Amino acid sequence: MALPPQLKAIQHHLRTAQEHEKRDPVVAYYCRLYAMQTGMKLDSKTPECRKFLVKLMDQLETMKKDLVDNESISQEIVGNAHVENYALKMFLYADNEDRSGRFHKNMIKSFYTSSLLFDVLSVFGELSEENIQHRKYAKWKAAYIHNCLKNGETPQAGPIGMEGEVYDDEFGAEGGGSSHVPYDPPQSQPSFHGHPSNQAPSSNFSNIQIPPGSHAPANTPAEMPHPEAQSVKPVPVPRTMPVVDPSLLNNTQEGDVRLTPEDFTRAQKYCKYAGSALQYEDVSTAVQNLQKALKLLTTGKE
Repeated sequence: MALPPQLKAIQHHLRTAQEHEKRDPVVAYYCRLYAMQTGMKLDSKTPECRKFLVKLMDQLETMKKDLVDNESISQEIVGNAHVENYALKMFLYADNEDRSGRFHKNMIKSFYTSSLLFDVLSVFGELSEENIQHRKYAKWKAAYIHNCLKNGETPQAGPIGMEGEVYDDEFGAEGGGSSHVPYDPPQSQPSFHGHPSNQAPSSNFSNIQIPPGSHAPANTPAEMPHPEAQSVKPVPVPRTMPVVDPSLLNNTQEGDVRLTPEDFTRAQKYCKYAGSALQYEDVSTAVQNLQKALKLLTTGKE
């Protein structure tokens, strides 16, 4: 069924859902859920829109039944962690390619898809300031690099001030006004080996925390791999085992610790984030989150 013109704003979220139908049904489900919720706000009264949205609701119900045993669907906190982890992985992959000066269609799409997934996170509640900034930067970077390549220009690698048109018609969004927003996406160590400087980036967003690991998610689309990659076989990178805080080993809850319901919720969230990180074999992030959960449960402090 064709998408009514009134619902054009959700076309790329629906396309992302379709692309992830088999590779990651959880991502596909939440993309459609976001599209349905947004579509209801855009136009739920005209017959063509109502018919389209009812069909989308039916599709969501079918997916929910098919994924009934998946915790990422039955528990929002797990679903939130899953989608956010996927969005960040895709963002970090594109940012790593950008900082290394490797500009290609795959990294442009990864930047833009990550921005769409940051949109999707709003189904779980209000976006954090960090994710708002990631979304804005990723969408702008995708348009900037796309326009440079289209015009035969060489994009400037790495973080730069956002200036001029923030959105591009190629991605189905309206053009933004002229603006200049100095933004430096966080550099998680040891993720960005291609960064020209070993110094920590200076920005107003230096407190933003992103899980380590800049490799692409297992199913990142690869329509146009980098030319150099076609003749070079990937070499496995040896893993470095993360350092475990010795004070947390064999630790038991201190006698006077009283945990609040909020503490249990936060501890559960850390554990879910750890589980989601392990889906991408991101050991460092998993250990960090498990340590946070353990410290909170044994000391009542983070």
